[in-house]
Amino acid sequence: MKDQKKVLKHFPNAKVLVQDDGTYVVESDDVVLAEEFFLPDAFDAETAWKHAALACKTKQHFDRTHPDRMELSDRESKFTRITTRRRNAKKNKRSV
Repeated sequence: MKDQKKVLKHFPNAKVLVQDDGTYVVESDDVVLAEEFFLPDAFDAETAWKHAALACKTKQHFDRTHPDRMELSDRESKFTRITTRRRNAKKNKRSV
């Protein structure tokens, strides 16, 4: 149930379908969610939702960290955050 809520948050049209060979898949807009990440077939609906939740989580991590997804402003803000953190660490190291 928890995995189903996670998936439905990202894909509101997602639903469980039973394929001809008896395996369960979660599909949203004619796309099987777990298939993109080569997850194994599920033999019950609960496992299918777990695989779909893992696929959502993995996709979110890729989208967050993939260099082609970041704009220049994102890179600049990330660089300033890191620089500020390093400066503060050096300042605290000297005062100890």
